[in-house]
Amino acid sequence: MPIELTPDPEVADLADRTAAFVRDVVIPVEEEHAGITARAGDAVRARLQQAAKDAGVFAPHVSAEHGGHGLDMRARAVVFEEAGYSLFGPLALNIAAPDEGNMHMLEHIATPEQKERYLRPLATGEVRSCFAMTEPSPGAGSDPAALSTRAERVPGGWRIDGRKWFITGADGAAYAICMARTSGEPGDRGGATMFLVDADNPGMKVIRHIETLDESLFGGHCEVVFDGCVVPDDAVLGEVDKGFEYAQVRLGPARMTHCMRWLGIARRAQDIAVGRAADRRLFGSRLAELGMVQQMIADNEIDIAASRGLIRHACWELDQGRSGAQSTAIAKTFTAEAVWRVVDRSLQMCGALGISGDVLLSRFLREVRPFRIYDGPSETHRWAIAKRIVGKHLKASNRGEA
Repeated sequence: MPIELTPDPEVADLADRTAAFVRDVVIPVEEEHAGITARAGDAVRARLQQAAKDAGVFAPHVSAEHGGHGLDMRARAVVFEEAGYSLFGPLALNIAAPDEGNMHMLEHIATPEQKERYLRPLATGEVRSCFAMTEPSPGAGSDPAALSTRAERVPGGWRIDGRKWFITGADGAAYAICMARTSGEPGDRGGATMFLVDADNPGMKVIRHIETLDESLFGGHCEVVFDGCVVPDDAVLGEVDKGFEYAQVRLGPARMTHCMRWLGIARRAQDIAVGRAADRRLFGSRLAELGMVQQMIADNEIDIAASRGLIRHACWELDQGRSGAQSTAIAKTFTAEAVWRVVDRSLQMCGALGISGDVLLSRFLREVRPFRIYDGPSETHRWAIAKRIVGKHLKASNRGEA
């Protein structure tokens, strides 16, 4: 089946309007706050999101029923890349992590009552959310099966006990989607359940912000404790013991939307560097006329184009209803490393200007580096990619021997 990469006219128009909105409205705000969304504060978030609504580019991923454009994954790839041209762009369009991934999952899994209570205010930007799965060692991390947070049945509901960390956006979130073990032991592949936990629940507490390289994700990366956290039966998202299966609904698409957004930043870094190289004169010529600089510019374009192709191929698989496990792992691993290379080369081309605060390249470098760890380290993805390939080979060999 052929893969159509050309966006529909409506999607192309939305992408063009998003690009103009980011350039004219969002980037000046980003530059004012040195690219750090936490410093901007919630008032700036509300102002940018209202501006996005006024421009008709808000919530492109959410269904029309909840006020969005209802784009599929291939269409999101085009629009999200344009939004990602600024660190503040995803926040303005309400497509930043973790809210974007939570909206995607709630649309697929939540009951009508849960959608009204949790999805609708999230989709409109009225509230923020977080996804509480990752735990301190030896708990769930690269291996979700290590999940140690437990939920036990109590009269009328469940009691959750455990510790989570690196929970993005937890500070100020209206609720958490918490993954807890309802059967089995850490290391078992099943037995997890998702719970919707309101922030005012006395059993859930944000105890600290974890200091990290990146600062652009709103609400920070936090450590969260669930201590005697009692929730009612209707707080269960989906079915009991099906949490790991439901996580797959979120996982592949969320990996790709991360890639889309960071690809926008890679393009921005390249544009800054090319502008500098075209204007800067030294040793009797423009910087852009030097062979070593031309190689860096060309390598950046190759990395950007290759990343875009891998992202759109994986999105096509997801839109076809396939698991996309292999294609999303390949796209995520390559893009995370390619974006780093592009930003690093761009900073190098700009020399002292690149490491100064006069342009945002040094901020971009700090922001993109953790992506090689978030959503699964590159090493974990390579292990899984190789395991699937070897398994496929062995399966084919066994058929031949039979």
